[in-house]
Amino acid sequence: MQPFLIFGLTASLGATGELAGHERRGALPFPVRSAVIGLMGAALGIRRDGDFSALEALEITVGLHDSGAPLRDYHTIETVPSAAAKVPNSRPEALREAWGRTNTTITLRDYRAGPLFSVAVAGQELEALASALNAPVFTLYLGRKSCPLAAPPGARLVQADGPENALAQLILPPWRQGARLHGVVVEDPSGEVLHDRAIDRARWHFAPRRVTLRPVPSGGKA
Repeated sequence: MQPFLIFGLTASLGATGELAGHERRGALPFPVRSAVIGLMGAALGIRRDGDFSALEALEITVGLHDSGAPLRDYHTIETVPSAAAKVPNSRPEALREAWGRTNTTITLRDYRAGPLFSVAVAGQELEALASALNAPVFTLYLGRKSCPLAAPPGARLVQADGPENALAQLILPPWRQGARLHGVVVEDPSGEVLHDRAIDRARWHFAPRRVTLRPVPSGGKA
């Protein structure tokens, strides 16, 4: 038996993407490692250019209860020619200066409606991290600022013989009672490649790792 920090993540809309492309930003059926670490960093008050080394050292297991219904948003962006943007002092002025010469592009943003995930964390300073998640410094959201959590994480420490059994002890929000644990995301040499291990967050550099979504039997334990 060992201590684990467990908490839940649910939102009306979640943006559980990986690579943030220009024309399309997809949505995976679960949040990636770097997103969970970023959320924990927000709870602790660590800014994007801060030191995440202590969080990167943690062992993180993500549980899937409900991946949510896919939802796509057709998002229009407008850019200004660089020559016009150099003179004005603000974007509205730049748009007026470049009237008729702006570049409008339709991009795709994928979301998950009504997702429910759980997280098990093993490592050091778990009590402090639990306290931060339950009283976060910055607002917690599931992927994007337009996706705030629909319920507090309910972070707490439990004793278990593995992360899967720790996740089975999660207390779900009242309106999600009965949403059982269907699978856990684990590292697997033969699994899918995800670029979610942060090397340099300021420069958005991420290393690849291989993971797979391992099914959990109906009893809720792997």
